[in-house]
Amino acid sequence: MKPITFDQTLALADYERVRELLRPLLIHAKERRRLAVGSHLTFLFENNQTVWYQIQEMIRTEKMTTREAIQHEIDTYNEILPGSDELVATMLIEYGEPRERDAALRRLVGLERHLWLKVAGKKIAAKFDDRQMSDERVSAVQFVRFPLEGLGAAGMIELAGRGEIAIEVDHPAMAASSAFSPSLGGALAEDLRQS
Repeated sequence: MKPITFDQTLALADYERVRELLRPLLIHAKERRRLAVGSHLTFLFENNQTVWYQIQEMIRTEKMTTREAIQHEIDTYNEILPGSDELVATMLIEYGEPRERDAALRRLVGLERHLWLKVAGKKIAAKFDDRQMSDERVSAVQFVRFPLEGLGAAGMIELAGRGEIAIEVDHPAMAASSAFSPSLGGALAEDLRQS
C-alpha cells in the first residue's frame, strides 16, 4: 500500500468541520476489519483508511499544527501499513480491570512465539515489532504482520468463505482461535488488490 503523505492529511480546523460526517464511515470500515480471538484479543487489520483515520485523530487529540509534528505521526503510522502479500494488524490485549490486565501482560511474555495465521491448515508465524518486546511483560497494543506467501485476493475470499483462515494463539497462558468471516476476508482481499 502506498504510504500516507502530508498532502493527504487535513488541517486541524478542516478535520473538525468534516469529522462528524467521516467518523461513522471510518468506524464502519474499522468494524469490518476487526476480529475477536478468544475473550481478550482483538485484531484490527490495517489499511490506508484506518491509518489515515488514526493519524487524523492523533492530530486532533494532540492539537498538532506544525508540519514536523504531523509528519512524525505520518511516519510512525505508515510503518503499520501492509506491504504486498502481507496483512498487518493492531493487536489489542483487553482486560476490564487494570490489575487483571497487568497480571495477564506478565503471564503472556513470549506471545510472539505463539501467534499464528492458519491458512487451509498451514500455520504461518506472526512477525512482531522487536521494539515492542520485553522479557518482563508484553505491551497491551502490538503491531503484528502476517506474511501471506502468495495467497492473493482470490484465495483470501475463497478460503475465508470456507472458514479456512484463522488467527490462533497457543501460548501456555492463553489458547484461542477465531476464523475470518467472509466479510473480513472480502475487506482484506480488497486491500490485497490495491497493494
